[in-house]
Amino acid sequence: MPFNLPRVTKALLIANGVGFLLQWLLGNQRLVALMLWPWGDVDFDPAGMAPAFMPWQLVSYSFLHGGFLHLAFNMLALAMFGAPLEYTWGERRFLTYYLVSVVGAGICQLLVGSYALAQGADPYPTIGASGGVFGLLLAYGMLFPHQRVMLLFPPIPMKARTLVIVYGLFELGLGITGLQPGVAHFAHLGGMLFGWLLIRHWRGQPPFGGRGRGGPKMRIVR
Repeated sequence: MPFNLPRVTKALLIANGVGFLLQWLLGNQRLVALMLWPWGDVDFDPAGMAPAFMPWQLVSYSFLHGGFLHLAFNMLALAMFGAPLEYTWGERRFLTYYLVSVVGAGICQLLVGSYALAQGADPYPTIGASGGVFGLLLAYGMLFPHQRVMLLFPPIPMKARTLVIVYGLFELGLGITGLQPGVAHFAHLGGMLFGWLLIRHWRGQPPFGGRGRGGPKMRIVR
């Protein structure tokens, strides 16, 4: 991981830090309008007495976190995978990709949470940059498939492509079985899905066009 982080990656790290600082200073109750709430039969109340989905939440939720460890792990992954992607893509394309992953993750979580609300579950908010981080992980595995990375728990080295597959299957299994409640597994998968679709769009690949047609070529490191 480079110590001289590129500008957009550094700005995202700072923005997430500011969001966490505001949570600490103001309390989560003052920031409920920035969390991602399910779409249901409730009215928006700025005081937070009846939270509801609002469009800006598809971005703002990603700058809030559930605790210091949640923030630390997400920011470590953002720096680790985001910096090489930004150096490869450039600032504008990298920021576009990250935001698409964040919004895509939010849309998937919105669908899941809204369905649960319709089935009688209590409304609950989603926060965290994990959806965008999982999108970055997917992109890193596609652009640098044979780059070796090290898991933290357990500390096992593996190729980036293998890591993406392992994490994707792991999140899918936990999302379907519900063995780890309180974690937005389908948001993680949504970040990966929308990131994958955007990369295929840039490459002009199906479902957006014929293979090799349209869009600038992307650097692949083998």
